[in-house]
Amino acid sequence: MRVFVTGGAGYIGSHVVKMLGEKGYDVLTYDNLSTGNRWAVLYGKLFVGDLSDSELLRKVLQDFRPDVVMHFAASIVVPESLREPVKYYTNNTMNTLNLLKIMLEMGIGKFIFSSTAAVYGIPEKIPVNEEAPLNPINPYGSSKTMVERILQDIHSARSDFKYISLRYFNVAGADPGGRLGQAYREATHLITRALKVAKGEYDRLQIFGTDYPTPDGTCIRDYIHVDDLARAHILAMQYLMDRGETDIFNCGYGHGYSVREVVKAVIRVTGIRIPIEETGRREGDPPVLISDNSKIKEKLGWTPFFDDLEYIIKTAWQWEKMR
Repeated sequence: MRVFVTGGAGYIGSHVVKMLGEKGYDVLTYDNLSTGNRWAVLYGKLFVGDLSDSELLRKVLQDFRPDVVMHFAASIVVPESLREPVKYYTNNTMNTLNLLKIMLEMGIGKFIFSSTAAVYGIPEKIPVNEEAPLNPINPYGSSKTMVERILQDIHSARSDFKYISLRYFNVAGADPGGRLGQAYREATHLITRALKVAKGEYDRLQIFGTDYPTPDGTCIRDYIHVDDLARAHILAMQYLMDRGETDIFNCGYGHGYSVREVVKAVIRVTGIRIPIEETGRREGDPPVLISDNSKIKEKLGWTPFFDDLEYIIKTAWQWEKMR
């Protein structure tokens, strides 16, 4: 089976490409390398191109003729989305619409979408399930919500178009084999940032907001190891190909850790003190975001293998030390 992967040279996409390759799928990665890396594509071929380039994208899809498209290419930094909303609506919404338009023209009707828990905004109920209202509080979440609504409308209009949307919670960790990990030029994820402070790349770790309505005043998030998330994509793809059913699934562990708890875990794993600077809340951050993951477990048979915060940090630390 042929799988076309946009953004397959990035953090999450590269781990999925690795797993697809290990399972023997024929993979083609399409990436503009704005945040991805050539070396991260461990299987299949890499074609460097942008989703806004309709002519090039159409030619690559015509030549490869995929059975399914996995779409990871997106801008993902919440604070940046508040400063540059046009970038996020262009890259995340318009470019996805361009990809979908060409897929429909060519009769490619299977799509796996990389969505986000940011579509929920500040949920009324925790843990949040897939039936919760979509009420994003930042342009990043809004740009992904728009795509989910576009997908619903296309599916309603076209019986030959099926998709699965995977709503990620906080993805962290690295390939246990040390081949892949987060390699962004400017780290923004909490665990990666804390580990870079431990390495001495940054002089301190900022904690944004200590007055949230949580036990220790800092935000609580549901962290999922990137390989557990990658396996969720394989299961979703197999489900879509076998059953042909459109669906939406949360991808998280169903429990969370505060910023302070994560920092303490980083210190335990590394044995290095982390200098902290407490600062004000960051706009666009919900106080608590934890998944109800019962649906993905029941329907896809997904079971997490790496539900251990210290293990997640350990794999990320191993990766950081190699860089």
